[in-house]
Amino acid sequence: MRILFLLSLAWLAACDSSGPAPARVAGGDVRRGQLLLAQYQCGACHRIAGVESARGQVGPPLDSFGRRSYIAGSLPNAPETLVRWLVDPPALKPGTTMPAMGVSEQDARHMAAYLYSLP
Repeated sequence: MRILFLLSLAWLAACDSSGPAPARVAGGDVRRGQLLLAQYQCGACHRIAGVESARGQVGPPLDSFGRRSYIAGSLPNAPETLVRWLVDPPALKPGTTMPAMGVSEQDARHMAAYLYSLP
């Protein structure tokens, strides 16, 4: 009976509904990323939790970004891909409506770190 109880506990722990752990972005600072998302005015198009000015309705909301499978509907959601996307979206997906905003690679790392931190 005790074995069954322990197996039940292990099964419940494996079924954690909080989803996967947030992706780590090498060289990324979550707090700095939050500030940069406001600075680059990402909220003009996107709703971004924790960024007060980010109430845009043109682009998709970026809530729970780390749990998504794809960036822009077709790019695998991985930290290095997101960094490249934030630097130059049209280079990864020609025809996208998301413009290149002059984001440096380092700023993109910080921004990606924040996006992956969203619950």
